[in-house]
Amino acid sequence: MNDTNTSQVELIREAFHYQSRFDGSTMVFKIDCSIIDDPHFPSLMKDMALLAKTGFRVVIVPGAKEWIDSTLKKHGIISPYYENVRITTSEAIPFVEMAAFHAATRFMMLSASRVDAIIGNFVRARGLGVINGVDMQHTGVVDKVLLDSLERVLKQGMAPILPCIGWSPVGKPYNVASDEIALAVASALRAIKLFIVSKGGCLKAGVYDVPKGVDIDENGRIVKLNLQEADGLLAANKGRAPDESLKSLELGIQAAKAGVERVHIVDGTEEGVILKELFSNMGSGAMIYADEYEAVRALRNSEIPDILRLMEPLMQKGVLVRRTPEAVQEKKEDYVVAEVDGAIRGCAALHDWGESQAEIAAVATDPMFAAMGLGRRIVRHLIETASKKGFDRIFVLTTTTQDWFEALGFKEASVESLPSRKRKMYNQQRKSKVFALEIEGVGK
Repeated sequence: MNDTNTSQVELIREAFHYQSRFDGSTMVFKIDCSIIDDPHFPSLMKDMALLAKTGFRVVIVPGAKEWIDSTLKKHGIISPYYENVRITTSEAIPFVEMAAFHAATRFMMLSASRVDAIIGNFVRARGLGVINGVDMQHTGVVDKVLLDSLERVLKQGMAPILPCIGWSPVGKPYNVASDEIALAVASALRAIKLFIVSKGGCLKAGVYDVPKGVDIDENGRIVKLNLQEADGLLAANKGRAPDESLKSLELGIQAAKAGVERVHIVDGTEEGVILKELFSNMGSGAMIYADEYEAVRALRNSEIPDILRLMEPLMQKGVLVRRTPEAVQEKKEDYVVAEVDGAIRGCAALHDWGESQAEIAAVATDPMFAAMGLGRRIVRHLIETASKKGFDRIFVLTTTTQDWFEALGFKEASVESLPSRKRKMYNQQRKSKVFALEIEGVGK
């Protein structure tokens, strides 16, 4: 099988993995108003319809800020702000409702793909009241999500659409921020994912001050953040004027803290962004996660075929020495794997050769996850393990990756410096270079 076919097969496997993982789960999509007029919006609707037809429970919260601004301006209505919150006057609220529902109706395009959708009053609201002497009038906050009504709609296979309007128990309308509705609904429904879809929604190094340790791909995109890293990124850019991406980051942090497993901040102008982000860990946006998204742990018997599959391309190229299932099983206790969202994406082994020296071997990762730095994480994990076990020195034998190991602190060494047992087994034909890392006293 050639490389192209192999890549296609891996993509199919990955899609099926995520489809089975998330089948029947609830996903909330908060979509900014600016996306509605983008040329890619019809494609976005087709992709969301595909998810709904495939078994996902899709909930949509449209933003309407730009349309509200435009509608109020058109009718000559002044809409002042207090601390970045719109004061919705009695004069403005009918036009705010009109704009909000106009935005929501655009998502009825789902019906073109034979997916039923319904716009409903699923949010009970209460007024913000008077803040520091300022009457916020018809501006409100979420008081309650009408969960039973939402569940009935979802069980019928329909996609509920929630405009940025909530009603009091006596039917008084309030203008409620779509971010707040998305957060409340995702929390109430225990959504497994919240997608924050905006124009140019990616987080990139160079644009923002990025704390050390945050994963960045070769294009400068921030790939993923745990809650601590997300808080650090927000704090590092606290003095900057808030833009849509930072607002999305703040919403994502709130959602993760409220129990949403994964929050995805994506650029809705990119073709297929929802499918790429959902069916591939790498995706094309930034992900905030609250739980254990990735882990380096011991190999299990059932995972031996998985790591051999990862090693196979490298064994074919001669980068790794060929290993059989029996050989891996014999040394199973030496191996660790990198598990990402329930799938094995990397592996390596730490072999004890005596004389207080250990070898790191069989390092392999899924090429599709190169941007995540899984190889570095695995090697660092093994260095820490070796230190805890009392080894003084770690070495590797490599024919092609010496620069990579040098970047991790390894230095070229002689074959004569290897433990005697390993030295006797050294393959003179491969002529592998030896790189070593002295760890005596580190972490002990």
